[in-house]
Amino acid sequence: MTKSKGKVFVGMSGGVDSSVAAYLLQKQGYKVTGVYIRGYNVDGCAERDAEDARRAAEHLGILFYVFDMEGEYKESVVDYMVSAYRDGITPNPDVMCNKDIKFGLFLKKALALGADYIATGHYVKLRQNSLSRTERPLAPAASVALRSRSQNSRPAGGQAFVTSESFSRKNSSSLGLFEAKDKNKDQSYFLWTLTKEQLKYCLFPIGDYTKPQVREIARKAMLPTAEKKDSQGICFLGQVDLEDFLKQYLPEKPGDIVTTEGAVVGQHEGIYFYTIGQRHLGVDLKVKNPDHKPYYVASKDLASNTLVVAEGDNHPALFRKEMELRQVNFIDEKLPPLIRANGGIRILARVRYRQPLAQAELKIENSKLKIEFREPVKFVAPGQSAVFYAKSGEMLGGGVIV
Repeated sequence: MTKSKGKVFVGMSGGVDSSVAAYLLQKQGYKVTGVYIRGYNVDGCAERDAEDARRAAEHLGILFYVFDMEGEYKESVVDYMVSAYRDGITPNPDVMCNKDIKFGLFLKKALALGADYIATGHYVKLRQNSLSRTERPLAPAASVALRSRSQNSRPAGGQAFVTSESFSRKNSSSLGLFEAKDKNKDQSYFLWTLTKEQLKYCLFPIGDYTKPQVREIARKAMLPTAEKKDSQGICFLGQVDLEDFLKQYLPEKPGDIVTTEGAVVGQHEGIYFYTIGQRHLGVDLKVKNPDHKPYYVASKDLASNTLVVAEGDNHPALFRKEMELRQVNFIDEKLPPLIRANGGIRILARVRYRQPLAQAELKIENSKLKIEFREPVKFVAPGQSAVFYAKSGEMLGGGVIV
């Protein structure tokens, strides 16, 4: 008999991606156990997903568990999201779900139950870290003045840079996360909070496949999830509209909708129901010129309860070139000293999921980490993630936009 490569607990969501992840690991010689993580769910789709995951596990002939994490999910993801919208920013619940639930509680529980690894159906590659090689892919930004050389520099919010230095680096110093083969499905953007200590326990089996290839593998393996449609939007909401959900927690607070020129064009129901770059406002606007371009949310003023909109999707008010970051995480601990020593480093970055990578610099100014893009980028929403990459496609870390 072939010796097992180890025990792996696969987070099976009931979708095709995680089902194929379990199948591939089984074929590679791992002893696979399927796990459905029961989180918080509004529309009841979780029961159907759990049953689909169970059926896929049964088809593969593997053990199957359900981990009930509804309370923890409600606190770490749902409450965080509602609180952020109340504060007028746009949160990223998928990032928090990965940080606290999938690669937090699930990882800890799996290891406690004897697992050697956990695996998920994320489209991302785990490879040797390019920073460990002789040829460094990151160039110093010599033109950026070094404002702080303190080894204890802190980004906005008073939180120190988070690196994996606080963990054991045994067998993990050369690990890095890279963009998936399928760039349209790549999910590295949502995994920027991970550390090398976590990565040494992680497997991402489908990162080298495209979505059509994953579908074909599922069909050939006769997996019951082969034709299941992908979930859309925020996972715990299902078919429930985000604004309808938020209105259960946040009272309506009408205020003015004004243009960037100061003209009042309508009334909103509460600025926390809107995000930067949003086009469909859901209210009638007082527009005299019928040929005007569509309005987009440019900013939100909590103090005056005013929603500011810009006409046309190329209005200057919709672009930002520089932004401050907080809660910054670098997967490789070599990066913060490199930034301090050189006054900054050139990287590639995105501020929205699936946004094309753009050239930028990371720098420290007044003990705060900032990112400056070579060209202004559109629809930058405070609370969302700015995620950094090397030219090789390695995801280096990220932070929350202020």
